[in-house]
Amino acid sequence: MKSFTAHSVVLRYRSPRFDKELENATTNKNHIKTIRKPNISAPIFEILLKYIYGGIVNIEDTDTKTIYELMINANELELKKLSGKLERYLIESKASWLRTYFYLVYHSIFNSNGFKCLKKFYNDIIVKYPNLIFESEDFTSLQETALISVLKRDDLNIEEIKIWGYVIKWGIAQNPTLPTNSEEWSVEDFKALKITLQQCLPLIRYFHIPGEDIWKNVKPYKKILEEQLWDDITQYFMFPNQPVKSLVLPARIISTPDLPSIIISTSNLPSRKISTPNLPSIIIPTSHLPLKTISTPDLHSSTISTLNLPPSGTILTPKFSFSTVINKEHVAELSSWIDRKSTIYSLSNIPYEFQLILRGSRDGFHPKTFWNMCNGHVGTIVVAKVAGTNEIVGGYNPLAWNNSTTGTYMKTNNSFIFSLKNKNIQNSILSRIKDQSKALFYSKSDHQNVYGPYFGYCEFIMESNVSDFTQEQQCMCSHFSSCHAYKKPIRTTNERFSIVDYEVFKIIEKF
Repeated sequence: MKSFTAHSVVLRYRSPRFDKELENATTNKNHIKTIRKPNISAPIFEILLKYIYGGIVNIEDTDTKTIYELMINANELELKKLSGKLERYLIESKASWLRTYFYLVYHSIFNSNGFKCLKKFYNDIIVKYPNLIFESEDFTSLQETALISVLKRDDLNIEEIKIWGYVIKWGIAQNPTLPTNSEEWSVEDFKALKITLQQCLPLIRYFHIPGEDIWKNVKPYKKILEEQLWDDITQYFMFPNQPVKSLVLPARIISTPDLPSIIISTSNLPSRKISTPNLPSIIIPTSHLPLKTISTPDLHSSTISTLNLPPSGTILTPKFSFSTVINKEHVAELSSWIDRKSTIYSLSNIPYEFQLILRGSRDGFHPKTFWNMCNGHVGTIVVAKVAGTNEIVGGYNPLAWNNSTTGTYMKTNNSFIFSLKNKNIQNSILSRIKDQSKALFYSKSDHQNVYGPYFGYCEFIMESNVSDFTQEQQCMCSHFSSCHAYKKPIRTTNERFSIVDYEVFKIIEKF
């Protein structure tokens, strides 16, 4: 519970939602109106309240999830200018994050009015890769509005009979009391399914489904179709040159995607719920502009800074660098190693995006921070800058980091460690796994105050006894002739070292 005090006149002028709620709220004897906002966390609401008063929201150095939550809640408060600009910012600058958290965002935007650009952004992906939705475990929980928006697309890249099957599957899931065997359905059962699918059925391109599939897959459910439509379908396949009374939609445009596959990570997804069960309260004075108090859940979250959005609505793009450790040439080289290419990708042909998960100088150098922020992420690159030498060392982990392990070696044949060239180091060094059973070591939870990423026996380890990788020179890249998991050393010395900074990137395949 956290209370915020504000002027009702300001809230009503700036937010149509507050205008409606204050109109209906009762006033106590002290001329105070109280509004509860259970769906907005205290830190997010504080940012929105500052925007309502001053027209400024600063998202520089703010994590993308927080920007997403700001957009969702700004939309809830009908702060359309702010919500719209954050939406465009995410599409233009954080497309990789939007693809990574596909299901989280896709489901949430169709629960709300607006987000027209984001809906198109995701539907443009779905029409090329329809299995993202239709084959997902969450398909049957998809909102009707989302399903309809996809079915309307002429370029939905999937056979029509398969679309019919998915629509039936979705409709049945909305009616869990229906018998498993459709042959046992009553007239009322078919009627229930027809009502559920009444907005979806007109969007099926029946006249472009092969006759054999109509007979085998559509006919068992003909009772949910309009009688005229079924008569026209039957007539069409008997006399294809005769006109029909029903609307004939054009055939869908089936094309081959530019790329054969798409990677959408679902591990470690943030929770959709932004609210907490405790209902906060808002106290809003209505006379002589006394102050108002608004309560929201006082959620623990990372510190949120400010995106200069003046009252005019101009958005200032946050200033940030791609990396403090590596450059685009390094990205091209690392990408070629991931794909086991004999030549390095050109800068214009890099197939991966490197999405920053953690930066020591931003998030802290405590080993526990690594395990908390990287937990669940699959396919990651760790890079670290060695103090005093400017060496850049690191490793690639194709597996998911797991902070709940009891301390065990992880097996993989695709990990590698490396040293990258820079102005002081002439050539990069790539060292692939030799003993795949000792590729990585996930430390015990009680040791995560000491160890961070741990590759091989001791061939790349970030360690600190004082919970700070920049102190006391405990990190190492040791390689002993009698005991090693990787093929060759990535440093010319086995001496321990401290780091200046380090980063962890999630590797995302581009579309």
